[in-house]
Amino acid sequence: MATLKDVKTKISAVKKTQQITKAMNMVAASKLRGAQSSMEGFRPYSAKFSEVLGSLAEKAGEETNPLLETREEVERVHLVLCTSDRGLCGGFNANLIAKAKAFKKEKEKQGIDVVFTNFGKKGRDWCRKNKFEIVNQHLGVVGGRFGFNIAASTGRQLIEGFLDKTYDEVYIVYAEFVSMARQLPVLKQVLPILPIEPTEEGGKGGETSYLAEHICEPSPQELLGELLPKNVYVQLYSALLETSTSEHAARMSAMDNATKACKDMIGNLTLLYNKARQAAITAELMDIVGGAEALKG
Repeated sequence: MATLKDVKTKISAVKKTQQITKAMNMVAASKLRGAQSSMEGFRPYSAKFSEVLGSLAEKAGEETNPLLETREEVERVHLVLCTSDRGLCGGFNANLIAKAKAFKKEKEKQGIDVVFTNFGKKGRDWCRKNKFEIVNQHLGVVGGRFGFNIAASTGRQLIEGFLDKTYDEVYIVYAEFVSMARQLPVLKQVLPILPIEPTEEGGKGGETSYLAEHICEPSPQELLGELLPKNVYVQLYSALLETSTSEHAARMSAMDNATKACKDMIGNLTLLYNKARQAAITAELMDIVGGAEALKG
């Protein structure tokens, strides 16, 4: 059985760990409120922007803008991988990397080369470890404060690469915030911009409900030239907001579980400490009784 000093040292170490995990939980909760507020404020704008863009694209047709054209032969794909810079957030980064890994494996089977742009150290380190080609990397963005400019600058580089045919398709892997306990890894195509399909069947008698028709001036063709690049920026910025919020939620949940685990461990160690102390007291009493009996004899 462990000595009293050893058990007491372990209890002290676990209590210090519990203080750290509790503090990290509170920090993640504080950051989560701000990130979630920004994300929820941007979601309606992103949804309406996509709706208007889909209506314009339907009027103008795919031939209007090169960003809408789907290429027959795809030889090179650019994947934007959004992860966090730090760990201690459960399986958050592992799930995102697994999504990217499965996508790359599928494309390699088709003979398609995949290159990466990384947001976050965890994704960057995974690409470096596997010796994947990294075109660009942005550290210290996800989980911190960032503006629309970071999405716009990255979006411009992706659009330039797509237009000069360096890449035939562009995708993004990010974490979609569903709830505090659920963050889903999502794979989304950014370029070429896919036409927005009619909404789900929700009309009377099973009729298909279509997007509302928007009155526009100037022509849809001219508007698409301005809006299509901005749509790429909006999608990237939305993905970064979702991933940042998801990271804080995942870390908050992981630190809460770690704090509870420390509490259980302290309870088990305290029980062990009491048993060791009782065993020591019993041994001392036996020594005293044995000594007294020896003196009598």
